[in-house]
Amino acid sequence: MLVGVGGQGVVLASSLLARAFLESGLDVKQSEIHGMAQRGGSVTSCVRSAGSVGQRVFSPTIEPGEADALIAFEQLEALRFCHYLKPGALLVSSTQQIVPITVSALGAVYPENIEQSIREMGVELLMVDVANVAAKCNNPRVGNVALVGALAESLDIADDVWENAIRLTVPRALDANLQAFELGRQLGRR
Repeated sequence: MLVGVGGQGVVLASSLLARAFLESGLDVKQSEIHGMAQRGGSVTSCVRSAGSVGQRVFSPTIEPGEADALIAFEQLEALRFCHYLKPGALLVSSTQQIVPITVSALGAVYPENIEQSIREMGVELLMVDVANVAAKCNNPRVGNVALVGALAESLDIADDVWENAIRLTVPRALDANLQAFELGRQLGRR
């Protein structure tokens, strides 16, 4: 499952992930919910793949407690959706915090200690400073690919499949996206 705020590249990242599964010979289904994405609202995407070649996936939706992994492009979204993870599953989250319109307009408070709250839920948490990765790549728009790279380290998908999926999914700024993916993978190895 991938979650974030409109404009962060959630849908592109889910397409990249789905393409890598598909090119690995796995059956895959993908769906998105855009909500108020154009106004800074939540975006969710589910990508389900079969466990091995020959198995089938019949629905793209993921029920709470069933996700093997979650990529969160923003910390509050990580907290909001981490209940979708299986116990002990991996949550790759950006360190970025974007105060939602509902918080700023209604005077609500952005929660503190989000990282600690997530860790207390019994999931494996990997925090990725996407702003730092973007700075290293000289491109502010590659954070989504870095997050996929961090998850990729825990998936059994060949390097050439990932590279081809990136080439086909994000042909613009290809070098920056390949670099961001590799930097994300390095963080995923830790």
